[in-house]
Amino acid sequence: MTPLALRADDPPGPGPVPVPVRGRPHRALLAGSVGNLVEWYEFGVYGCFATVIAAHFFTPAAGSGTGTGGGGAGPLVATYASFALAFFFRPVGAVLFGRLGDRAGRRTALVAVVSLMTLATTLIGLLPTQAQLGPAAPWLLTLLRILQGLSAGGEFGGAVALMTEHAPPGRRGRHGAWQSFTLALGLLCGAGTATLVATLLPPQDLYAWGWRIPFLLALPLGLAALWLRTGLPEPPAPPPGPGTGPGPGGSVCVPVGAGPVARAVVLGVGRIMGWSAAGYTFLVVLPSYLQSTLGASFREAMAATALANLGFAATILPAGALSDRIGRRPVMLGGALAVTVLALPLLDLLQDPATPPAARAAAVLGAGAAVGLLAGPGPAMLAEMFPARVRCTGLGVAYALANAAFSGCAGLVVTALVASTGNPDVPAYYAAGACALSAVALASLRGNGHREPLR
Repeated sequence: MTPLALRADDPPGPGPVPVPVRGRPHRALLAGSVGNLVEWYEFGVYGCFATVIAAHFFTPAAGSGTGTGGGGAGPLVATYASFALAFFFRPVGAVLFGRLGDRAGRRTALVAVVSLMTLATTLIGLLPTQAQLGPAAPWLLTLLRILQGLSAGGEFGGAVALMTEHAPPGRRGRHGAWQSFTLALGLLCGAGTATLVATLLPPQDLYAWGWRIPFLLALPLGLAALWLRTGLPEPPAPPPGPGTGPGPGGSVCVPVGAGPVARAVVLGVGRIMGWSAAGYTFLVVLPSYLQSTLGASFREAMAATALANLGFAATILPAGALSDRIGRRPVMLGGALAVTVLALPLLDLLQDPATPPAARAAAVLGAGAAVGLLAGPGPAMLAEMFPARVRCTGLGVAYALANAAFSGCAGLVVTALVASTGNPDVPAYYAAGACALSAVALASLRGNGHREPLR
């Protein structure tokens, strides 16, 4: 069976006992959101400490010094290669945990993914470096990143399905936006924790052992998420018969069958590729880019990243709520076109030494805010493209493939191209190009899909 075959014609199995949705949406939002926060907190921490991780795990002579890595771009490229590899395991996780969520219930899948992510993240915080363990260290780090990729691949589909299926009428965009909001909050918490640790510790302590602290903090966060999810309510079980009909959020007909579902997955990837590329370029890759290309200090890079994530978080919920009123298409198209037009001017402001600090802050805030216009309505838009019996799997695979191709590779592509070409504008071209292509796919969204019930 290929990953996109999904076996959507399988009988649904016994599944969970249906429970009423009325009175439960807030519990579903909290349980779905907190696990997602833990997932993305770790990704934010990894991005912030990419240069330190490069020095400890991908530089043979690591173990001495107090800098942010040294050794040129090679170790940093290797770090992002490990980062990208984890993303390529996300589609596998989306299929495995998506099938689990579609057949055994959303709660079962969400408990499993947050447990796996918490374990892997905590172990990264305890992992011996290459100076301590030798060549096995980078391979163990990569293995843990793969486990995180599997977990993150299953998280999105289950959480978004749960949130949108429990949403009151006319509020799917707002409820789905909480997934993106907690994504932003997780990245912001990761960047904020990294900034706090960098501020409180001397550089030599930060380099030697302080970088482990944010990874170890994932343990209590994950246990709290696990506790909330064990009491998670299930939405009504999907109907036993095969569902057909047009997807409310799309221009294609998506009956429950492998071929149409696969086509919907491809269309979904196109619609969110700009969100994936721009989000990781501005929110995760930014710290190492500012340090390695523009010569910023670690603290300056962390502050800029925190501002970008703040702008991102500030627009997500309003964008989701607005999409419930005027539709997903105008809000998401606006975000895609904004990144396409403004990415290069915003980066030029950061590169210009004469740019006042207030203008630099406005530039990174604006970059994050533009991505938020895509991320707010995005989860509900994807949920509306798939029927209930394949929703976890379908939207999870679409999201995972987009992230594997355009997010996981962002750090690797941007870092390698900047190093080989010497062109500091590569991040802007990468984000703008992906958003331009995404705008074409988003134009096919139906204007009234947000008003129709989920199938």
